Amino acid sequence: MRNLNFHHLYYFWVVAKEGHLTRAAQQLHVAQSALSSQIRQLEEQLGNPLFKRDGRTLRLTEVGHLVLQYAESIFNLGSELLATVASGERQRVQRLRIGAVATLSRNFQENFLRPVIGAEGVTLVIESASLAELLEQLKVHKLDLILSNRPVASDSAMAWRCQRIAQQSVCLVGPVGPAASRFRFPQDLAGVKLLVPGPSSDIRSQFDLLCEQLGVPLKPHAEVDDMAMLRLLARDSGGVAVVPEVVVQDELQSGKLQRYAVLDGVVENFYAITAKRHFESPLLKMLLDGAGWDTAN
Repeated sequence: MRNLNFHHLYYFWVVAKEGHLTRAAQQLHVAQSALSSQIRQLEEQLGNPLFKRDGRTLRLTEVGHLVLQYAESIFNLGSELLATVASGERQRVQRLRIGAVATLSRNFQENFLRPVIGAEGVTLVIESASLAELLEQLKVHKLDLILSNRPVASDSAMAWRCQRIAQQSVCLVGPVGPAASRFRFPQDLAGVKLLVPGPSSDIRSQFDLLCEQLGVPLKPHAEVDDMAMLRLLARDSGGVAVVPEVVVQDELQSGKLQRYAVLDGVVENFYAITAKRHFESPLLKMLLDGAGWDTAN
């Protein structure tokens, strides 16, 4: 093992992740025959087959699964090394790279990141995408942290660290006026223009279950995945929206919207997802320890 060829190991790693020799060769910009030869050399060195063929698909052997775990650790560690040096974490200017799930409340993101927004010597990079896309970037240390309203479980490839950092009550909010004070939940729900999160939302699932338990049929006027758009519709459409308070905190404080009811048992959870690293950013540790921000927001 002293003479392990990391070039061969890298080729094996790509083939194992693709599960297909042709696609891996295209990704690596090498001939398929050359790639097969390098894999065979690694198998000869290790004294065990790493793949078995299933039609045109390659499947890992038991030893192949073991080698893949080591390869994941080795190449993810290399990515961490490059990311740590490039981010300036050991230099005077620190770079913090945050991924936020596209449907996550912008208000919550701002509340969480307030301690570092505008801080001297800090460069903040925020990227919005799907959770799956962000996890791929976190895996290779192109992100330091993901903010999500959905938890993630560890798998055989990555031991994610998923920490719940806040929980927010969900309310019915709508136009300011006498209708708000007279509103009764669930009796008056059928008489309003109802704005709800999309079917894939955890809040929507909880709200649907609550209405089912109360025997209230749902006829949404609009279903909106994006919380920023739901906030605009709540403010401008005259409808009553099912939203976490943090989404419309500014409108509630300024009197543009009014709380109609708090939905008992319906909450939004907020999670911070990180990957295990050898060097932990002091900025990241400060944020996760909750220094300078209020989890109630």
